[in-house]
Amino acid sequence: MTALGAMCLPVGHRGDPYAYRENTLASVRSALRAGAGAVEIDVRLTRDGVPVLLHDATLKRLWGHDRPLAALTADEVRQLTGGGVPTLRSALASADSTRLLIDLPDASAVPAALAEVRECGAADRVHYCGQLTALHAVRRADPAAEIALTWTTLAPPRPTLLAALRPRWINYRFGLVSPELVERDHADGLLVSAWTPDTRWSMSRLLRAGVDSITTNRVGALCALLGRR
Repeated sequence: MTALGAMCLPVGHRGDPYAYRENTLASVRSALRAGAGAVEIDVRLTRDGVPVLLHDATLKRLWGHDRPLAALTADEVRQLTGGGVPTLRSALASADSTRLLIDLPDASAVPAALAEVRECGAADRVHYCGQLTALHAVRRADPAAEIALTWTTLAPPRPTLLAALRPRWINYRFGLVSPELVERDHADGLLVSAWTPDTRWSMSRLLRAGVDSITTNRVGALCALLGRR
């Protein structure tokens, strides 16, 4: 393991989804017990404007109800899922002092999510990734917000985009990452994160490349490689 690998931040993707249902408090807590230094969560809005943890636009895949989240109130979601879909506020509390990476699928959730983070006093341990319009909305609303620019191509982000978003991280699909790419971004003053390798071989390759963070569905395996367990 390289020196940079030793400093790599292990991030649980939607918590610890091989152990518990993704984006639940049990999954978040399991990732923390496994040694995660941060947990990635997806945040969407209910009909009455409550930010909750859910990746999909509907409850069908995870909870068996073919109902759009945006058409349901927070109380209705609670009833349909037996309280299984947590609010962002409860996730911030469950993570305690651990960092959270909030993935925003669109800009509609940005004002409520930022307000909740601010009210919970968690701004210094939260950073944001997700859809580009959402990240622009984050930057407009909070000049100090920490942003991880999600990127899915080898072509570098345009200088105008970097100037507008001022990201701290470039967040790559893991197959794109190479030592040369990491070196380029480090030279530009950017940290490099990668998502979502789930084999030890892929994780080890990224560590050798010198990435600063890895988001994975198998955070326990990554923490074992990093000697955190």
